[in-house]
Amino acid sequence: MSKRLFDLIVAGCGLLLLSPLLVLIAWQVGRRLGSPVLFRQQRPGRDGIPFVIVKFRTMRDAVDAHGEPLADAERLTPFGRALRATSLDELPELWNVLRGDMSLVGPRPLLMEYLPLYSAEQFRRHAVRPGITGLAQISGRNGLSWEEKFRLDVWYVDHRSFWLDLKILWRTLHKVMTREGISAQGEATMPKFTGSH
Repeated sequence: MSKRLFDLIVAGCGLLLLSPLLVLIAWQVGRRLGSPVLFRQQRPGRDGIPFVIVKFRTMRDAVDAHGEPLADAERLTPFGRALRATSLDELPELWNVLRGDMSLVGPRPLLMEYLPLYSAEQFRRHAVRPGITGLAQISGRNGLSWEEKFRLDVWYVDHRSFWLDLKILWRTLHKVMTREGISAQGEATMPKFTGSH
């Protein structure tokens, strides 16, 4: 079975079967965090081409005296933290998979501002569609350094296969259940990538 066909079947069935859960989460996000329920942001996809990722919102809109957003730790509510810990905030990305922006498995789509900071080797992570989960996620997630993550992403690009994807998906379920590597040490999420030093 081709990777794209597998993505379409799993994402389509997932959205259908999980629709009651999606509605429940959307209601809770609206009630606890307000509107909008969904977080949309431009991210680099395959070959660095931008697309709009869709996730459930996990942070409140809170700004400082200058109108700048507060740090993640101050905007991330206990409810939002729980959504992230269980990866439920990622479920709307199944729509991105159906659209062809993403795959179930691949390097995670990061921020557009990181593109000029990558080395030529690190940029190779964009040779494939980004994924909802990936090798870096099952190997430590935000507990890894950026350099370790990028090494794993490039290794995946060079060794990808249907069976490797199945293994990553299976291990992802375990990671979600045990809630490992949700944040980097001393951070609410993950510090920004500022380039390799």
